Amino acid sequence: MSLRTLERDAPSLFKNRLPAPAQLAVFCILSLVLMLADARLHLIAPLRQALATVLYPVQQALLQPLRLLSDAADYLEKLEAAQSAAHQAEEKITAMSLQAHQAQLLEQENQELRALLGLRERLPIPAQAAQVVYESPDSYSRRVILDKGQVAGILPGSPVLDAQGVLGQVVRVQPFTSEVRLLVDRDQAIPVQVARTGVRGVMYGLASNLAPDMLELRYMPSDSDIQPGDTLVTSGLDGVYPPDLPVATITAVERQGATAFLRIDSQPLARMEGARHVLVLTPQNEVLAAQLPAPQELTALTTANAAVQKKAREDKSAQRRAAPAAPPSEGPP
Repeated sequence: MSLRTLERDAPSLFKNRLPAPAQLAVFCILSLVLMLADARLHLIAPLRQALATVLYPVQQALLQPLRLLSDAADYLEKLEAAQSAAHQAEEKITAMSLQAHQAQLLEQENQELRALLGLRERLPIPAQAAQVVYESPDSYSRRVILDKGQVAGILPGSPVLDAQGVLGQVVRVQPFTSEVRLLVDRDQAIPVQVARTGVRGVMYGLASNLAPDMLELRYMPSDSDIQPGDTLVTSGLDGVYPPDLPVATITAVERQGATAFLRIDSQPLARMEGARHVLVLTPQNEVLAAQLPAPQELTALTTANAAVQKKAREDKSAQRRAAPAAPPSEGPP
């Protein structure tokens, strides 16, 4: 067998191919014809619909991760905006609640007492908002940590309030945080008075892991006019808490025969658990001290007063020297 029979050359019909430009022209014309035919006769529409139907699940599967990422980003953005709006609203409510309570007390005092006692107007109380970062892990004390410290101007002993009433007192200040001892802590005491009768006393915390957080008003005589439901407010006698801030509501009054004092339990008005946004007030003694004249002013006033008194003494001495001497009285002949 000849080796030529094993050659696999293409038949002579396919050896004479069209030049590349001619092939391009043919394909372009064929494409135009197919486009016109599809536009006029809609020949490829069924094929296109079939392909779209087959590829639709694939398209949806490929788009699903993108949709999930888009929805997650949108959710996080809306959540952050809602939290920011809620924080701002809670801070405004806390400040407005304190202002409303103080305005009501001032109006009542102005109507009933100012004409009789001539009380001077109350001083404005500087305050700033703070947020509770976390609670102290010590199970034997009730304390919380705020996100404001010395840099923000927080002072030791500053009263702390929420929207309902007195929450506690700052006992330790760091550069960027401060520690607040809650009213229910066993080491915390606050001077109070009964809003209805004006009876004064000292309230102590009764924090316990086995019972709800309560307060106790101690050393009250058995004949004191106190009854359940009375509201306790700050008396302002300690120079730290401004007067008439809401503290607690009396829940029980027990008369003990063995002692001369009453056992008085009360429920704090502020949220001892779960408080987030609070107001930190400047201690009352610091507010009063800031309104006193500066040492330089006091020295200048003292010097001026001494000069005036010296001038008055010199004028009196000059008048006595300038006055004519009285003639001596004549004796009896």
